[in-house]
Amino acid sequence: MRFDVLTLFPEIFSGYLGQSLLSKAIERGKVDVQLHDLRRWAKGKHQKVDDRPFGGGPGMVLMVEPVVECVEAVQAEPPPGKLILLTPQGRRLDQRVVEELATHERLILLCGRYEGFDQRILDILQPAEISIGDFVLNGGEVAAMTVIDSVVRLIPGFLGDDESSIQDSFSSGNRWLECPQYTRPRVFRDWEVPEVLLSGDHEAIARWRREQSFLRTRERREDLLDDKPEV
Repeated sequence: MRFDVLTLFPEIFSGYLGQSLLSKAIERGKVDVQLHDLRRWAKGKHQKVDDRPFGGGPGMVLMVEPVVECVEAVQAEPPPGKLILLTPQGRRLDQRVVEELATHERLILLCGRYEGFDQRILDILQPAEISIGDFVLNGGEVAAMTVIDSVVRLIPGFLGDDESSIQDSFSSGNRWLECPQYTRPRVFRDWEVPEVLLSGDHEAIARWRREQSFLRTRERREDLLDDKPEV
C-alpha cells in the first residue's frame, strides 16, 4: 500500500518511518511512504506558501496555488489515490473509517499548518476531510502518522499474526474494548495470573475473555455497548 504525505516539514517523518514494524514493512515492500515538500511548488526565491487572510484576522493561511499544484502533480502519478485533508473539521477517525481507508491501494495525506487552507483548495480538490479528534495540533503531520499507523495494521502480513488486528478494540470483529492480557511471571508481588488462563480449557478461556471484554467496555466505554454480540 502506498501513502503520499504532502507537508511543509517532511523531516518530521524520518524517525517515525525508520522504526519498528513500519520500517520492516517498508523494507519488504509491503508499504511505500513518499514524502512531498509543498515548498517545491511555491513561486519565487523565498518559496512562499502562506499569506495573510483577506478580511483580516490572526495568523497566516496556506495559499491556493502551491497546494493545488502539488496535489495535482502527485495525483498524476499512478495508481489513483484517495486524497485526504487532515483537519479538526473533518470526519472523526475511528476504526470503521480506518477499515474503509485500508481498502484503497493509495492514500494521499495533505497536512495543514498555520491557520489552515485557502477555501479554494477544498473547493477545487474536493478532498475527504478527516480529524483525529476535537482538538487542534500545530500541523497535520502527527495526524498523518496516526492515519498511517492505524491503516497499515490492516495490511495482510503487516502484523506477525493477522488475527491480532481482528481482535483489536473497535475492530469490525470486536466492537468492544480488548480484554486484559497476561504473560510471565505467573505471580508478581502477589498479583497472580487468572487461573482460567492457565487451565488449557480453550472454551473456558474464550468465554472468560468475552466476559472481561464486556465488563471493561461497560466500565470505560458504555457507549460501545449499542452493538451487543453474545457474551
